[in-house]
Amino acid sequence: MKYKKSFLRIGGRLIYAGILLFLTVNTQAADWLFRNGKTDYQIVVSDDASSSEQTAARELQQYIQQMSGVQLPITSDLNKSGRSIYIGYNERVAALTKTQKPKADDESFTYRTMGHDLLIWGGSQRGTMYGVFTFLERELGIHWLTPECTVVPKNMQWKLPRLDRTERPFIGYRYSNYHVARDVPEWSAHTRENTKWYPTSNDYGNIEAYYGAHTMEWLVPVKEFFATHPEYFCMRDGKRYDGYGQLCLSNPDVLEICKTRLAQRMREEPGYRIYSLSQNDNFRFCQCEKCAAIEQQYGGHSGIIVWFVNQVADAVKDEFPDKYVGTFAYQYSRQPPTGIKPRENVVIRLCSIECCFAHPLDAGCQQNEAFMRDLKGWAELAPHLFIWDYIVDYAQYMAPWPNFQVLGPNIRIFGENKAIGVFEEAQYQSAGAEFDEMKAWTVNQLLWNPYQDVDSLVSIFIDGYYGKAAPRIMDYYRLCQSLVKPDVHYGIYIRENHEIYSDEFTQKAFAILQEALDAAENDEIRERVDRVRMQPLYLQCMRHKAESYKDGTWADLLRLMKKYNAMHREGQPQDKFIREFEEEAQK
Repeated sequence: MKYKKSFLRIGGRLIYAGILLFLTVNTQAADWLFRNGKTDYQIVVSDDASSSEQTAARELQQYIQQMSGVQLPITSDLNKSGRSIYIGYNERVAALTKTQKPKADDESFTYRTMGHDLLIWGGSQRGTMYGVFTFLERELGIHWLTPECTVVPKNMQWKLPRLDRTERPFIGYRYSNYHVARDVPEWSAHTRENTKWYPTSNDYGNIEAYYGAHTMEWLVPVKEFFATHPEYFCMRDGKRYDGYGQLCLSNPDVLEICKTRLAQRMREEPGYRIYSLSQNDNFRFCQCEKCAAIEQQYGGHSGIIVWFVNQVADAVKDEFPDKYVGTFAYQYSRQPPTGIKPRENVVIRLCSIECCFAHPLDAGCQQNEAFMRDLKGWAELAPHLFIWDYIVDYAQYMAPWPNFQVLGPNIRIFGENKAIGVFEEAQYQSAGAEFDEMKAWTVNQLLWNPYQDVDSLVSIFIDGYYGKAAPRIMDYYRLCQSLVKPDVHYGIYIRENHEIYSDEFTQKAFAILQEALDAAENDEIRERVDRVRMQPLYLQCMRHKAESYKDGTWADLLRLMKKYNAMHREGQPQDKFIREFEEEAQK
């Protein structure tokens, strides 16, 4: 019996020692990317890596250092021994993965652990860079929420797990134009936005661009030609129109001018991918007999436009084989034509301006049925479809307009119907719009992958941007989303008297956001909460002008509007809105 007890005690000590030895060996062998101020890893990027890959390597080093205090050395020696993070496709990655080199403009990427190493590679133009930024975002929790706010969590140790992730963009050309994030190439790169109004090339690769919109007036201006050639312009009610109308597309001289001048623009500004040859922004299409006959032949207004644009596209294709001519399917030309197809180098830019934005396009909303028919029709007909979508209320930029829940589903619908690009037109004129910072970030995330849960994305943004006020901002966000009902519809020009708004809503909003303001831990967070407060402040002022002018609500809104130079609506200068409001409020 004594022998048996002694054996158990010795055996227990042996088992315990074995566990300690096992844990020690595993701890020493574990792939700690950084731990307690130290690292065994280096970043390897070859000398011939692209500028964006070099930038990605530097930023990987920078953000890991911000997070942990540890600086990983960067080397270009592909054969240097030691644990490594390889950035970009190079001979070492080729040997390890046995994969083919991606095309330079391939935006897909892979990051994968092999042995103790991490490999991140994709197309050299932007793909590898997106892989590095996605690794930092998804694995390390770094988020570039706005151009001024990057969330970098503090972490003293992080072990590299087994990773094998490949992503590719759902939409090829991803494009939004919120004023708060315009012309900031660093932020666009971090949020994987790749298209803007103007092409640029910088340390983050390059930005694609779609040249212009409503360009027929630019190419054949009324001021230049009407006095000598009124026949170039639309006939309305038996007379040639000398204002802002459409061109007479059946006129052969107009066709030749557009061929010549569009080709000249393409030579002078070669950095664009798609060049717009598109109808002007009005309904004054030509009613002459020749135009009407072509429209009848090809099934309507879109038919003569495609007929006209095809001829220009034919004229430029040999000189510009890698470029495209884009035109609108917009308002009176939205319905697809019959008996004619766009040429292979023509892009159709379909606009959703008439839609209901309370519900996803495929959710059975009667107001969206016609657009869905046109979308599917163009998807069958056009070789390239580019969507012009709308994500703000253009009649009142500052008012609550809860459309977050349609963003992902609509982008998914566009992509599933062969859209190569999506332009999300937003508040492009000033800061101070409804949730502009959050929507700008969220929509870029969804343009890359529309299957993400929007509430999860919103939570990431709110938690990272609003500090201790975040819980109450989330409550306000949910309050706004509760305004959406199955039987409620709204487009992009609703006003303060729309059925979704009520005094009960504004009073609840004021209470929630006052609590958010009270919870804010510093001036920066208070300022961010104030920008959200502009939403119910604006709504209250517009619904109760005289009362708001007297009780100080207007003064509060006016202070914030001037601070951000916030626009009331598209096309109306701020000083005009202020003057008109105060005149009406004082009556």
